[in-house]
Amino acid sequence: MLEIDWSQKSGWEKPTIHEFANLNLSPASVVFHYGSECFEGLKAYKDKNGEIRMFRPMKNMDRLYLSAERLALPTFDKNEVLECMKKLVKIDSSWIPRERGYSLYIRPTLIATQDTLGVGPSAKAKFFTIMSPVGPYFKSGFAPVSLVADNRYARAWPGGVGSFKVGGNYAPCIKPQLEAATKGYHQNLWLFGEELTEVGTMNCFVFWKNENGERELITPHLDGTILPGVTRDSILTLTREWKEFKVTEGRITMSQLIRAIKENRLIEMFGAGTACIVCPIERINYKGIDYKIPIDENLKAGKLTKRLMDTILAIQYGEVDHEWSIKL
Repeated sequence: MLEIDWSQKSGWEKPTIHEFANLNLSPASVVFHYGSECFEGLKAYKDKNGEIRMFRPMKNMDRLYLSAERLALPTFDKNEVLECMKKLVKIDSSWIPRERGYSLYIRPTLIATQDTLGVGPSAKAKFFTIMSPVGPYFKSGFAPVSLVADNRYARAWPGGVGSFKVGGNYAPCIKPQLEAATKGYHQNLWLFGEELTEVGTMNCFVFWKNENGERELITPHLDGTILPGVTRDSILTLTREWKEFKVTEGRITMSQLIRAIKENRLIEMFGAGTACIVCPIERINYKGIDYKIPIDENLKAGKLTKRLMDTILAIQYGEVDHEWSIKL
């Protein structure tokens, strides 16, 4: 693991890489009481030649920097921290699986460590990175998910921290997720009022024929309540380069979605994130009514979902030359 301490007095200390070990922290550390922490999630891959690759890692560093800034945690040199993480990955490269679909998950985290019971900027902090080999999200083809859309709960709100990757965004989502599971659904479709925001811990995409008859891929715009996902940005960039249909960041309401379903204009719907890349959606429950989302029964996903999965995997594993795949 990688560990770097910071203090208001001395700034960032020398990075250390050592065997995985428990952290030695005071029970009064600010992080335990006021949730002053942010984190990231990214992966390292081995291509067919055994070379190590990372997928757009600077996007994660950019987001971690903004999250730290929002929580008044110490900011850092993004390039230097990324170089430290790359060194850690190289040292532990034997843990990166060779098989396609498998990877090394990387979790950089920044926490406030000053031992004081009081809300305020922490005079001490710790950056650390841990890693673990992971397998494919879908082990034998796609497994479409079912969702509950329940506007009794909001994942984020204007002026809050929904656009930052902070721990406080995740713990409050566990109870609604458990409620969805007890009803037989996999995840929540998060709403703000009637507006779609995110799918579980993923960004949300709708592919439909809009009311003007145009084929359109639409995802909620970044209004401060949406996490600016790396996979989200990758999908928007790729589909805009394809120039095959309209690509929009905008407002999507449940009324619009239900109308599209009833008028047979909805083509497919999926979530997107680091863990799964893309995740097909087959059913949404809203106000006690189940709405079926179209999927290709052979693919267990929509055709666009499958194409995006194949395209991004090929980039991640270096099967095509692309600037997003960074060789270490």
